[in-house]
Amino acid sequence: MHTNQTLPPQTTLALQTLHCKQISSLLSHETFIKHQCINTLKTLNSHITTCLAVHNNLLYAASTNIINVFDLSNHTHIDSFNDNPTSGSVKSIAFNSTNIFTAHQDSKIRVWQIRLTHHHLVSTLPTLKDRLYRSLLPKNYVHVRRHKKKLWIEHCDTVSGLVMNKGLMYSISWDKSFKIWNTSDYYCLESVNKAHEDAVNAIAVSDNGVVYTASADGCIRVWERNDSVKRHTLVSTLEKHKSTINALALNGDGSVLFSGGSDRLIMVWEKKMMIKNGVKNNMGFVEELWGHTGAVLCLINVQDCLFASGSSDRTVRIWQRGKENGYQCLVVMEGHEKPVKSLVAVSAEVSNGVVSVCSGSLDGEIKIWDISGSRINNICPQI
Repeated sequence: MHTNQTLPPQTTLALQTLHCKQISSLLSHETFIKHQCINTLKTLNSHITTCLAVHNNLLYAASTNIINVFDLSNHTHIDSFNDNPTSGSVKSIAFNSTNIFTAHQDSKIRVWQIRLTHHHLVSTLPTLKDRLYRSLLPKNYVHVRRHKKKLWIEHCDTVSGLVMNKGLMYSISWDKSFKIWNTSDYYCLESVNKAHEDAVNAIAVSDNGVVYTASADGCIRVWERNDSVKRHTLVSTLEKHKSTINALALNGDGSVLFSGGSDRLIMVWEKKMMIKNGVKNNMGFVEELWGHTGAVLCLINVQDCLFASGSSDRTVRIWQRGKENGYQCLVVMEGHEKPVKSLVAVSAEVSNGVVSVCSGSLDGEIKIWDISGSRINNICPQI
């Protein structure tokens, strides 16, 4: 959606917001797009929902330091765990086949297992064994402040995100680094200690192992494994946002990257074969999407042609790729009373063409939305 550069910024934003609402209304009328909030869940211990995740038909909702678990088949609360207030807020939740991993404000990653119907702590990363082993050699220490050192395997600030990819876990932190862990033995394999100039807020990893990190410095950096040095090295930097980047999402095959920032914009990047300054830059800018009137705080890929965004403007927007005109705002979902901090897609029934999305807000509520219609059926036949 293009803007008229001669208009004042306030007028431009108002027109763009109106344009997006008009598109949403038009699509809903002509193609029978429907959306409804089918249920609202409330966490039991706090008025803040910091992150959401879905695994094995269970919805995990972090509320400050407590993780609440809901059964999605009947929307009932079945467990709460991590009653340690010193761990700080839970920022991210990830899963492998046997464990649940949670990222915390106290710079730790905690590992949980389900025993019977309850979640039990089995380890904290980095493990004591890993720290003792690394502490024997001075070269394993890095400067984190002028007169303070820490082991390179340790985060020294809030762990802001976790992502799983082919047996490896990637963690990011406000300490400007990202780390890679083996999830079978809980060992830290690698750390990129100065990945950005400011806090790292978001990470996405493609199936072929390309890592994308986004930061409060306004940059997205692209990293690939360099086998000659056995480390991830920087291959390109994507710069379009004018302020902090809060969220990243990749489409199903990793060919499209979405980024959302405090500048209220969503940027769309696609794989392109081009050379810039002698380096292959495989992600090129395609378009910017206007509509949100507040910072974009979260993004998720729903299907190859659909993604969702949540914002401090208290709305969730569903975006769809058109056949010719790029991505368009399909529907705006309202109902939260405070910023939408987290989104997660829920498995949908193939037969009824319904997309289900959960949104978590700082109002402490989790809303479960169903989106359906002929446009989704026609352009997303895989649903």
